[in-house]
Amino acid sequence: MADVEVRDGRIVQVGDVDASVESFDARGRFLVPAVIDSHVHLTYWPVADELARSGVAAAVDLAAPMSSLAEPSAVRLLASGPMITAPSGYPVTSWGRGGYGLEVSNAGAAVDAVELLHARGARVVKIPVTAAPVLDDATITAIVARAHELGMRVAVHALGDAEALRAARLGADVLAHTPVEPLSDETLAAWSGRAVIATLSAFGADAATLTNIARLRSAGATVLYGTDLGNTRTPGIDAAELAAMHESGMDASAILEAATHAPALYWGLPELGDVEPGKAACLLLLARDPTTDPLALADPEVVFVDGERAS
Repeated sequence: MADVEVRDGRIVQVGDVDASVESFDARGRFLVPAVIDSHVHLTYWPVADELARSGVAAAVDLAAPMSSLAEPSAVRLLASGPMITAPSGYPVTSWGRGGYGLEVSNAGAAVDAVELLHARGARVVKIPVTAAPVLDDATITAIVARAHELGMRVAVHALGDAEALRAARLGADVLAHTPVEPLSDETLAAWSGRAVIATLSAFGADAATLTNIARLRSAGATVLYGTDLGNTRTPGIDAAELAAMHESGMDASAILEAATHAPALYWGLPELGDVEPGKAACLLLLARDPTTDPLALADPEVVFVDGERAS
C-alpha cells in the first residue's frame, strides 16, 4: 500500500506524500493506470467521451476518413487516417466506403500517401493484406520504408496465415487483429519481436484465434489489448475481450500489462502506462486486484483523467 500525490494532473510522489493536501480515501482498493485500447474506429462509432469516462485514457484509431485527423478527442489518440489500399481494395467496397481507404496504384503514389497522412497528423499507417485486389510487394515495401523514416509504425489487417507471413516479410510492425486462420511455425517465427493487437472478441474468440494469440505470445510477439471498437460495441473497457485474453492463456498480470504498460511503451505514450512520478494522473480505482482477477479492469469504481475525477 502506498499513497499517491497528484498535482496539476500529474503524479508527483508515490509514498511519503504531503499530508496537508486534499486527500481521497482509497483504502482497500487497487490503483492502476488507465487503459490504452490499441484498435478503435471512433469515426465509425463516436464514443470517445464514454471511453474517457470509463477508464480508457488513450486509443489507436486504425482507419478513419482523412478529416478525422483534424478532430479533437476526449482520449489521447494516435490515428492512422484512412488505410492505404489498392484500387477497389479492402475496405473501400465494404464497410469502409466513405473515405476509410486511400487508394494507390503504385509505389510512388503510396509514398505520397504516407507523407500526406503524416503531414495531416497520422502517427501510424494501416494497410490491408487480404485477397485481391491488394497492394503489390513493391508498394508495401515502399510504404513501410517511408513510414519508418517518418517514425510511424505500420499496422496490417491480415487474417490468414499466408497474408500474415507476407506482411511480416515485407516489414509490417503490428498485426491489427489476431489472425483467425491457424498460423504456421514459419509465420509465428516471422512475428517474433513484433506485436499483435488482440481483438479476440471481435471475431468470436474461436479456438483457432485463441490458439494463435497464445502461440504468437510464446514465439515472442508483444500482445496489446485492443477491441476493434466500432465493429464491437462496448464503449469502455471490454470485459469480453479481457475474458478472451484470459481464455487464451494470459494470466491477469499479463492482461494488465497488455492494456497499460506495454502499449504505452509500444506506441510512444510515455506519460501513460504506470503509476509513478512524472506520469499523467490517468488512473483507475478498482475494488478487486487486477493482478489476480482478469476482469477487474472492466469494472472501475472511480476513473481519474489527468487528476480529475471523471466517474
